[in-house]
Amino acid sequence: MSLPAKQPRPKKCKNPECRASFVPQRLGQAVCSPKCGLAIKDVNQAKARKSLAQVERREIKVRKERLKTRADHARDTQQAFNEWVRLRDAQLPCVSCGRHHEGQYHAGHYRTVAASPELRFEPLNVHKQCAPCNNHKSGDIVNYRIELVRRIGADQVEWLEGPHLPKKYTIEQLKAMTVEYRAKARELKGRAA
Repeated sequence: MSLPAKQPRPKKCKNPECRASFVPQRLGQAVCSPKCGLAIKDVNQAKARKSLAQVERREIKVRKERLKTRADHARDTQQAFNEWVRLRDAQLPCVSCGRHHEGQYHAGHYRTVAASPELRFEPLNVHKQCAPCNNHKSGDIVNYRIELVRRIGADQVEWLEGPHLPKKYTIEQLKAMTVEYRAKARELKGRAA
């Protein structure tokens, strides 16, 4: 013995000019008649086109992500890390010249990435630095060191200057660090607002 089929509940027609109540005859039926369906076809086509465009953009993003090299991921991580450093040190002056100004600030490395790539993402090695000191004075390393000793202590500076084991980050590690530093930057932005 089979149970009787449930009757569908009445719906309102999606055509804004009609809005009549009707009992749907098919699954997913949104309008009461073909006439109302034709009346809203342009709206539905626009929504469908927009939806397809969104799907296509997502697919392109996924394909681009797959094509990224390790260097591309390192660049993304560096960008997220640098933003976090600038936000972390937002209230501090330039680490080299001690000035507060309206110009551009960088995340200046004490031990450069070329000289010590293993310290590239070490927070103790990177501080807010004004563009003139970083670009035109090659980091003004003498004054940088003096201020660094004040900020983190002589023992930490000596550790930075000492030998370090080389690090070769995997793509997964770089992705994780990018996510971590973006989250930390969002948190600092939220506190500042």
